[in-house]
Amino acid sequence: MSDLKSCQTFADGSPALLAPDEPAPFEILNPEAPAAILLICDHASRYIPRSLDNLGLDAAALSRHIAWDIGIEEVTRRLSDHLQATAVLSRFSRLVIDPNRTLDSGDSIPVVSDNHSIPGNQDLTAEEVARRVRDLFDPYHNAIESCLTRLTQTEKTPVILSMHSFTPVMKSFERPWKIGILWNRDPRLPVPLMEKLRALGLPVGDNQPYSGRDRHGYTQQRHADRHGRANALIELRQDLIDTRKGAQAWADLLAGVLEEVLQDPALFKASSDH
Repeated sequence: MSDLKSCQTFADGSPALLAPDEPAPFEILNPEAPAAILLICDHASRYIPRSLDNLGLDAAALSRHIAWDIGIEEVTRRLSDHLQATAVLSRFSRLVIDPNRTLDSGDSIPVVSDNHSIPGNQDLTAEEVARRVRDLFDPYHNAIESCLTRLTQTEKTPVILSMHSFTPVMKSFERPWKIGILWNRDPRLPVPLMEKLRALGLPVGDNQPYSGRDRHGYTQQRHADRHGRANALIELRQDLIDTRKGAQAWADLLAGVLEEVLQDPALFKASSDH
């Protein structure tokens, strides 16, 4: 699979956003894994292409949750190994362009994030926006589709797990949930997953702290809901996974719960309600 970063210019003469020595817009883990499961991690990285000069932000701003989903990359890597499942990770910051937002949404390329102004996103031209779509957004989603194409060649319809993390406090509100399960119309995976987690005594948010029924779940809606694939967006609280020990513990816990839930063969069939 091409990483699309070897070209320095395109047919129209416009320069590539990424130099040849920079990370590709996506990373694929366990590309030939046997499980009919795909993990996707939209906000795994805080990397900003050098050509964008850190969007005018300092190191302190880029270490905050506005730039990435803290801790979730490590959880996803470990969970991918546990489940013997392929995973696709983004390798660019959500501040450059958010792969989990529709392109016409106001926060696809945020000019302000959690009250923090993003200088490099102010007054972008149509051409500048198009470069970010072409060089980052599209390659990432194309990589997901390519992995799903491989998985759909089996007898099973793949299950999709979208991995995220959320801040412990937002706008002075201390979020009580340790984990949130976001979903839209298909209850087959999220409902038993929440039941198993609650049986362990965990405070679980049902479409909390966000909802999978709005713009927050674009990736799962595009790649799962539209095709009748069972799916859930798993969102962990960042202070629980911001260390290797915490990430390992939660990956282990999730693997155990998911291995039970995913025993249901109905999850690996396409829903007719899509």
